[in-house]
Amino acid sequence: MKAPIDTPPAVRLITVDEESDGQRLDNFLMRQLKGVPKTHIYRVIRSGEVRRNKARASADERVATGDVLRIPPVRVSHRAEEKAERPAPAREFPVVHEDEGLLAIDKPAGVAVHGGSGVSFGVIEQLRQSRPSARLLELVHRLDRETSGLLLIAKKKSVLKAVQDQFRERETGKTYLALVLGDWPESSKVIDVPLHKYLLADGERRVRTTSADDPDGMRAITLVRVARRWPNSPDGRGPLSLLEVTIKTGRTHQIRVHLASAGHPIAGDDKYGDFERNRELARAGLKRMFLHAWRLRLTHPQTQSPLQLQTELPSELQRFVDSL
Repeated sequence: MKAPIDTPPAVRLITVDEESDGQRLDNFLMRQLKGVPKTHIYRVIRSGEVRRNKARASADERVATGDVLRIPPVRVSHRAEEKAERPAPAREFPVVHEDEGLLAIDKPAGVAVHGGSGVSFGVIEQLRQSRPSARLLELVHRLDRETSGLLLIAKKKSVLKAVQDQFRERETGKTYLALVLGDWPESSKVIDVPLHKYLLADGERRVRTTSADDPDGMRAITLVRVARRWPNSPDGRGPLSLLEVTIKTGRTHQIRVHLASAGHPIAGDDKYGDFERNRELARAGLKRMFLHAWRLRLTHPQTQSPLQLQTELPSELQRFVDSL
Protein backbone atom coordinates (compact mmCIF):
# COMPACT_ATOMS: atom_id res chain seq x y z
CA MET A 1 0.00 0.00 0.00
CA LYS A 2 1.38 3.39 -0.96
CA ALA A 3 1.97 6.03 1.68
CA PRO A 4 -0.77 8.70 1.76
CA ILE A 5 -0.03 12.08 0.23
CA ASP A 6 -0.73 15.45 1.82
CA THR A 7 -3.29 17.87 0.41
CA PRO A 8 -2.02 19.66 -2.70
CA PRO A 9 0.73 22.13 -1.75
CA ALA A 10 0.52 25.83 -2.50
CA VAL A 11 2.97 28.63 -3.27
CA ARG A 12 4.67 29.90 -0.11
CA LEU A 13 6.13 33.32 0.62
CA ILE A 14 8.87 33.25 3.25
CA THR A 15 10.56 36.29 4.77
CA VAL A 16 14.20 35.71 5.73
CA ASP A 17 14.85 36.29 9.43
CA GLU A 18 17.99 37.67 11.09
CA GLU A 19 19.31 34.22 12.03
CA SER A 20 19.33 33.21 8.36
CA ASP A 21 21.05 36.37 7.10
CA GLY A 22 24.02 35.50 4.89
CA GLN A 23 23.07 31.86 4.25
CA ARG A 24 23.30 30.45 0.76
CA LEU A 25 19.88 30.15 -0.86
CA ASP A 26 20.19 26.38 -1.36
CA ASN A 27 21.09 25.82 2.32
CA PHE A 28 18.21 28.03 3.45
CA LEU A 29 15.72 26.10 1.32
CA MET A 30 16.99 22.73 2.53
CA ARG A 31 16.17 23.74 6.09
CA GLN A 32 12.77 25.11 5.08
CA LEU A 33 11.77 22.16 2.87
CA LYS A 34 12.59 19.16 5.02
CA GLY A 35 11.81 15.91 3.24
CA VAL A 36 12.19 17.40 -0.25
CA PRO A 37 15.08 15.80 -2.18
CA LYS A 38 18.06 18.07 -2.66
CA THR A 39 18.04 17.42 -6.40
CA HIS A 40 14.46 18.72 -6.59
CA ILE A 41 15.39 21.87 -4.67
CA TYR A 42 18.20 22.60 -7.14
CA ARG A 43 15.86 21.86 -10.04
CA VAL A 44 13.24 24.43 -8.97
CA ILE A 45 15.98 27.02 -8.35
CA ARG A 46 17.45 26.51 -11.83
CA SER A 47 14.01 26.65 -13.44
CA GLY A 48 13.40 30.11 -12.00
CA GLU A 49 10.43 28.99 -9.89
CA VAL A 50 12.16 30.23 -6.74
CA ARG A 51 12.06 34.02 -6.70
CA ARG A 52 13.96 36.33 -4.39
CA ASN A 53 12.26 39.71 -4.07
CA LYS A 54 10.38 38.82 -7.29
CA ALA A 55 13.60 38.18 -9.26
CA ARG A 56 15.21 34.92 -10.35
CA ALA A 57 17.73 33.57 -7.87
CA SER A 58 20.72 31.24 -8.06
CA ALA A 59 21.66 28.51 -5.59
CA ASP A 60 24.83 30.23 -4.36
CA GLU A 61 23.23 33.63 -3.73
CA ARG A 62 23.23 34.75 -0.11
CA VAL A 63 19.90 35.68 1.39
CA ALA A 64 19.55 38.77 3.56
CA THR A 65 17.27 39.71 6.43
CA GLY A 66 13.93 40.88 5.04
CA ASP A 67 14.25 39.13 1.66
CA VAL A 68 10.94 37.68 0.49
CA LEU A 69 11.31 34.28 -1.16
CA ARG A 70 8.62 32.74 -3.35
CA ILE A 71 8.70 28.97 -2.95
CA PRO A 72 6.83 26.96 -5.61
CA PRO A 73 4.47 24.11 -4.64
CA VAL A 74 6.41 21.05 -3.55
CA ARG A 75 4.79 17.78 -2.61
CA VAL A 76 6.14 15.66 0.23
CA SER A 77 4.79 12.23 1.15
CA HIS A 78 4.00 11.39 4.77
CA ARG A 79 6.78 8.83 4.63
CA ALA A 80 9.32 11.51 3.68
CA GLU A 81 7.99 13.84 6.39
CA GLU A 82 8.24 11.11 9.02
CA LYS A 83 11.81 10.41 7.90
CA ALA A 84 12.67 14.12 8.06
CA GLU A 85 11.20 14.40 11.56
CA ARG A 86 13.30 11.46 12.81
CA PRO A 87 16.25 13.10 14.58
CA ALA A 88 19.80 12.41 13.51
CA PRO A 89 21.89 10.45 16.01
CA ALA A 90 24.10 12.63 18.20
CA ARG A 91 27.75 12.41 17.25
CA GLU A 92 30.90 14.34 18.01
CA PHE A 93 33.87 14.47 15.64
CA PRO A 94 37.60 14.95 16.37
CA VAL A 95 38.10 18.63 17.26
CA VAL A 96 41.08 20.38 15.70
CA HIS A 97 40.25 23.85 17.07
CA GLU A 98 37.42 25.37 19.08
CA ASP A 99 36.72 28.78 20.56
CA GLU A 100 33.58 30.78 21.27
CA GLY A 101 32.93 31.55 17.61
CA LEU A 102 34.50 28.79 15.52
CA LEU A 103 34.74 25.00 15.54
CA ALA A 104 37.09 23.06 13.27
CA ILE A 105 36.70 19.29 13.07
CA ASP A 106 38.46 16.46 11.27
CA LYS A 107 35.69 14.97 9.11
CA PRO A 108 36.06 11.29 8.28
CA ALA A 109 35.56 10.06 4.73
CA GLY A 110 32.17 8.57 3.94
CA VAL A 111 30.16 11.08 5.99
CA ALA A 112 28.16 13.80 4.23
CA VAL A 113 28.42 17.32 5.64
CA HIS A 114 24.62 17.69 5.64
CA GLY A 115 21.52 15.68 4.84
CA GLY A 116 19.84 15.63 1.43
CA SER A 117 19.99 13.78 -1.90
CA GLY A 118 19.29 10.38 -0.38
CA VAL A 119 21.22 11.10 2.83
CA SER A 120 19.04 11.51 5.93
CA PHE A 121 21.62 13.43 7.94
CA GLY A 122 25.23 14.55 7.91
CA VAL A 123 27.88 16.10 10.12
CA ILE A 124 25.95 19.27 10.92
CA GLU A 125 22.73 17.51 11.96
CA GLN A 126 24.66 15.09 14.18
CA LEU A 127 26.62 17.91 15.80
CA ARG A 128 23.41 19.83 16.55
CA GLN A 129 22.00 16.76 18.24
CA SER A 130 25.15 16.26 20.31
CA ARG A 131 25.21 19.95 21.34
CA PRO A 132 21.57 20.85 22.06
CA SER A 133 22.54 23.95 24.05
CA ALA A 134 24.47 25.51 21.14
CA ARG A 135 22.67 28.63 19.92
CA LEU A 136 24.02 28.28 16.37
CA LEU A 137 25.97 25.69 14.43
CA GLU A 138 26.30 26.36 10.71
CA LEU A 139 28.61 24.98 8.03
CA VAL A 140 31.08 27.60 6.83
CA HIS A 141 31.94 25.57 3.71
CA ARG A 142 31.53 22.03 2.37
CA LEU A 143 33.54 18.92 1.70
CA ASP A 144 32.56 16.08 -0.61
CA ARG A 145 31.25 13.04 1.20
CA GLU A 146 34.31 10.94 0.34
CA THR A 147 36.80 13.69 1.21
CA SER A 148 38.26 13.68 4.71
CA GLY A 149 39.80 16.53 6.69
CA LEU A 150 39.27 20.02 7.99
CA LEU A 151 35.70 21.29 8.14
CA LEU A 152 34.75 24.65 9.68
CA ILE A 153 31.52 25.23 11.62
CA ALA A 154 30.49 28.68 12.84
CA LYS A 155 29.03 29.12 16.32
CA LYS A 156 28.02 32.74 15.74
CA LYS A 157 26.26 34.38 12.82
CA SER A 158 28.84 37.19 12.64
CA VAL A 159 31.66 34.64 12.42
CA LEU A 160 29.83 32.67 9.72
CA LYS A 161 29.45 35.75 7.52
CA ALA A 162 32.99 37.01 8.12
CA VAL A 163 34.72 33.71 7.29
CA GLN A 164 32.51 33.11 4.25
CA ASP A 165 33.44 36.61 3.06
CA GLN A 166 37.12 35.63 3.38
CA PHE A 167 36.50 32.51 1.28
CA ARG A 168 34.63 34.53 -1.33
CA GLU A 169 37.36 37.19 -1.52
CA ARG A 170 40.06 34.47 -1.79
CA GLU A 171 41.72 35.63 1.41
CA THR A 172 42.04 32.12 2.84
CA GLY A 173 44.36 29.26 1.99
CA LYS A 174 42.75 25.82 1.62
CA THR A 175 45.27 23.10 0.82
CA TYR A 176 44.48 19.44 0.17
CA LEU A 177 46.62 16.34 -0.20
CA ALA A 178 45.74 14.35 -3.32
CA LEU A 179 47.32 11.21 -4.70
CA VAL A 180 47.02 11.16 -8.48
CA LEU A 181 47.78 8.64 -11.20
CA GLY A 182 50.86 9.35 -13.29
CA ASP A 183 53.90 11.59 -12.98
CA TRP A 184 52.59 15.13 -12.48
CA PRO A 185 54.72 17.59 -14.52
CA GLU A 186 56.72 19.96 -12.31
CA SER A 187 55.93 22.84 -14.67
CA SER A 188 52.16 22.48 -14.22
CA LYS A 189 51.55 24.70 -11.18
CA VAL A 190 48.37 26.62 -11.99
CA ILE A 191 45.09 25.35 -13.44
CA ASP A 192 42.77 28.22 -14.41
CA VAL A 193 39.94 26.49 -16.28
CA PRO A 194 36.21 27.27 -15.91
CA LEU A 195 33.82 24.59 -14.67
CA HIS A 196 30.25 23.80 -15.71
CA LYS A 197 27.76 21.96 -13.47
CA TYR A 198 25.13 19.63 -14.94
CA LEU A 199 22.86 16.74 -13.94
CA LEU A 200 22.86 13.15 -15.12
CA ALA A 201 19.59 11.51 -16.17
CA ASP A 202 19.08 10.20 -12.64
CA GLY A 203 19.50 13.69 -11.16
CA GLU A 204 23.04 13.16 -9.85
CA ARG A 205 25.27 16.22 -10.05
CA ARG A 206 28.40 16.28 -12.21
CA VAL A 207 30.94 18.89 -13.25
CA ARG A 208 33.07 19.27 -16.39
CA THR A 209 35.60 21.76 -17.66
CA THR A 210 34.36 24.29 -20.18
CA SER A 211 35.50 27.28 -22.24
CA ALA A 212 35.88 30.85 -21.03
CA ASP A 213 32.97 31.98 -23.23
CA ASP A 214 30.48 29.51 -21.66
CA PRO A 215 27.80 31.72 -20.03
CA ASP A 216 27.21 29.01 -17.40
CA GLY A 217 30.91 28.44 -16.74
CA MET A 218 32.40 29.45 -13.40
CA ARG A 219 36.02 30.49 -13.08
CA ALA A 220 38.04 28.01 -11.04
CA ILE A 221 41.69 28.35 -9.98
CA THR A 222 43.76 25.51 -8.56
CA LEU A 223 47.43 25.67 -7.53
CA VAL A 224 49.49 22.46 -7.54
CA ARG A 225 52.79 21.55 -5.88
CA VAL A 226 54.36 18.08 -6.07
CA ALA A 227 55.11 16.76 -2.57
CA ARG A 228 56.38 13.31 -3.50
CA ARG A 229 56.61 10.88 -6.40
CA TRP A 230 56.68 7.10 -6.65
CA PRO A 231 57.94 5.57 -9.92
CA ASN A 232 55.68 2.53 -9.62
CA SER A 233 52.25 1.98 -8.11
CA PRO A 234 51.39 -1.28 -6.30
CA ASP A 235 49.45 -2.50 -9.35
CA GLY A 236 52.57 -2.12 -11.50
CA ARG A 237 50.92 0.31 -13.89
CA GLY A 238 53.02 3.41 -13.68
CA PRO A 239 53.91 6.20 -11.29
CA LEU A 240 51.90 7.98 -8.62
CA SER A 241 52.24 11.60 -7.43
CA LEU A 242 51.29 13.09 -4.08
CA LEU A 243 50.18 16.69 -4.60
CA GLU A 244 49.60 19.66 -2.33
CA VAL A 245 46.59 21.31 -3.97
CA THR A 246 45.50 24.81 -2.97
CA ILE A 247 42.18 26.10 -4.25
CA LYS A 248 41.60 29.81 -4.75
CA THR A 249 37.95 29.24 -5.67
CA GLY A 250 35.59 26.78 -4.01
CA ARG A 251 33.71 25.21 -6.91
CA THR A 252 31.88 21.90 -6.69
CA HIS A 253 34.28 18.97 -7.36
CA GLN A 254 36.90 21.53 -8.42
CA ILE A 255 40.03 19.57 -7.49
CA ARG A 256 38.69 16.27 -8.79
CA VAL A 257 37.70 17.68 -12.19
CA HIS A 258 40.76 19.91 -12.65
CA LEU A 259 43.21 17.09 -11.91
CA ALA A 260 41.31 14.55 -14.02
CA SER A 261 41.07 17.00 -16.94
CA ALA A 262 44.85 17.40 -16.77
CA GLY A 263 45.17 13.64 -17.34
CA HIS A 264 45.97 12.77 -13.71
CA PRO A 265 42.78 11.67 -11.92
CA ILE A 266 42.76 11.20 -8.17
CA ALA A 267 43.38 7.61 -7.09
CA GLY A 268 40.12 6.03 -5.95
CA ASP A 269 37.84 8.73 -7.40
CA ASP A 270 34.61 6.92 -8.32
CA LYS A 271 33.15 9.83 -10.33
CA TYR A 272 35.98 11.24 -12.43
CA GLY A 273 38.72 8.65 -12.00
CA ASP A 274 40.07 5.61 -13.80
CA PHE A 275 37.62 2.92 -12.69
CA GLU A 276 39.78 -0.05 -13.71
CA ARG A 277 42.82 1.34 -11.90
CA ASN A 278 40.65 2.09 -8.86
CA ARG A 279 39.71 -1.60 -8.62
CA GLU A 280 43.36 -2.62 -8.83
CA LEU A 281 44.41 -0.03 -6.23
CA ALA A 282 41.61 -1.21 -3.94
CA ARG A 283 43.09 -4.71 -4.07
CA ALA A 284 46.43 -3.12 -3.15
CA GLY A 285 44.90 -1.45 -0.09
CA LEU A 286 43.40 1.90 -1.24
CA LYS A 287 39.70 1.54 -0.43
CA ARG A 288 38.65 5.19 -0.85
CA MET A 289 39.39 8.35 -2.79
CA PHE A 290 42.76 9.81 -1.80
CA LEU A 291 41.73 13.42 -1.16
CA HIS A 292 42.22 15.03 2.25
CA ALA A 293 41.58 18.62 3.38
CA TRP A 294 44.95 19.07 5.03
CA ARG A 295 45.64 22.70 5.88
CA LEU A 296 43.57 25.85 6.26
CA ARG A 297 44.74 29.42 6.81
CA LEU A 298 42.44 32.34 7.62
CA THR A 299 42.13 35.46 9.75
CA HIS A 300 40.06 34.82 12.85
CA PRO A 301 37.16 37.29 12.58
CA GLN A 302 36.98 37.90 16.33
CA THR A 303 40.67 38.32 17.18
CA GLN A 304 41.89 39.44 13.72
CA SER A 305 44.86 37.11 14.28
CA PRO A 306 46.12 34.60 11.70
CA LEU A 307 44.80 31.10 12.31
CA GLN A 308 46.46 28.09 10.71
CA LEU A 309 44.88 24.66 11.12
CA GLN A 310 46.24 21.33 10.00
CA THR A 311 45.18 17.71 10.27
CA GLU A 312 47.31 14.78 9.22
CA LEU A 313 46.38 12.02 6.81
CA PRO A 314 43.85 9.56 8.26
CA SER A 315 45.29 6.17 9.13
CA GLU A 316 43.91 4.35 6.08
CA LEU A 317 45.60 6.81 3.69
CA GLN A 318 48.82 6.93 5.70
CA ARG A 319 49.04 3.15 5.64
CA PHE A 320 48.73 3.16 1.86
CA VAL A 321 51.45 5.81 1.53
CA ASP A 322 53.71 3.79 3.85
CA SER A 323 53.14 0.72 1.69
CA LEU A 324 54.55 2.58 -1.31
